[in-house]
Amino acid sequence: MQLYNTLSAEERAILIDEAGKQRLTLSFYAYAKISDPKQFRDELFIAWNALDALGRIYVAHEGINAQMSIPAENIDAFRDTLEVYDFMKGIRLNVAIDQDDHSFLKLTIKVRHKIVADGLNDETFDVTNKGIHLKAQEFNNLLEDPNTIVVDFRNHYESEVGHFEGAITPDVETFRESLPIINEQLQDFKENKNLLMYCTGGIRCEKASAYFKHQGFKNVYQLEGGIIEYTRQIKEEDIKSKFIGKNFVFDHRLGERITDDIVSQCHQCGKPCDNHTNCANDACHLLFIQCDDCKAAMENCCSTTCLEITHLPLGEQVKLRRGLEVGNKVFRKGKSDSLLFKNSGDLPDKPLAQVQTKNIRQKISIKKTLIGKAEHYYTKSKIAQFLIENNELSIGDKVLISGPTTGEQELIITELFANGGPCEKAKVGDQITFETPFRIRLSDKLYKILG
Repeated sequence: MQLYNTLSAEERAILIDEAGKQRLTLSFYAYAKISDPKQFRDELFIAWNALDALGRIYVAHEGINAQMSIPAENIDAFRDTLEVYDFMKGIRLNVAIDQDDHSFLKLTIKVRHKIVADGLNDETFDVTNKGIHLKAQEFNNLLEDPNTIVVDFRNHYESEVGHFEGAITPDVETFRESLPIINEQLQDFKENKNLLMYCTGGIRCEKASAYFKHQGFKNVYQLEGGIIEYTRQIKEEDIKSKFIGKNFVFDHRLGERITDDIVSQCHQCGKPCDNHTNCANDACHLLFIQCDDCKAAMENCCSTTCLEITHLPLGEQVKLRRGLEVGNKVFRKGKSDSLLFKNSGDLPDKPLAQVQTKNIRQKISIKKTLIGKAEHYYTKSKIAQFLIENNELSIGDKVLISGPTTGEQELIITELFANGGPCEKAKVGDQITFETPFRIRLSDKLYKILG
């Protein structure tokens, strides 16, 4: 009886590519009273592993919270595994706006104390006594009411790139921080205001709505299915979006575009931008907003210090990480003294990207520019596949392939294929392949060496 993953993420990615079948990225949650979360977890793993379901799932005495990737052909069978449990009969599955076959590469089901950490130790609090659910048009209508207060119950790095018009967006890193802050701010409005709340898929504002009803608020409402379901409804029913910008998601995509509005800025130079990245220094891994120019100049790093560390041999990088604590003390969410334009207000008159680039290049012995990311490696033919995201690549160019396991490997392009056919030059957006004498990984980056 298999209750754990036997394949690495890289091996799973290869199998997904070779299968060539469509997968659906989706999420769902349910608050319920589960007497034995561990047994529940084991039952789910056995059933879902047989369906090639992948994802990150939390179960607890209070319910289940799941973000998953399911083969499209197995979706009915997957629903059947949910219908076994009374509290999940007819449950809504929030299907992602943008689909990606590699959104999840492992099946991880963890037993937690709570599916949403709230910091509460109140046994009288009933999480199932929730607020009134609103569909997209109903939510829009209540937003127009001057007697309404709308609160975003996501974290600062989520609301920064997109939010509903006029929403209160707490500057917090965790859901548990937001509850007491909002409760204190709204003490004078318990009786006479509509308290309207939302989050990504509904799970956080569902608990928040129950909490604020428990605190004595009379008119509590929540967006049914969160931003994900709201987006589906406004597209299907041709409803004007009151949400502006991008919806942050917790898989490798880091965001789904809702409207063309860009409401945030690059944390390094101040240009309008809403693309998140994780610092390439594995000892930092800071989540922050970075434009394409800064990404190329800083090589996916949040600071010159981290950039210098990524150019050290892997063994020295590992030594520098020894003794560091894990968790949020290392893996921070968008707050650092190195980020000059994090929530800095007005955009600057003169971006700093050029100044930063000049300083960086003085410290790097090899001049190079990031042009793409690894997508696949064909083991038998020793062919590497990359997606060109910046600049161009031609036959005769010298490139560097870099990654935590691969290390730094240089080679000259002698034969190049773009989008399935031979070519002399590949441009941005092309899917390219060429032969490499070594194996590449999905975490590898492709650089063109300059000069």
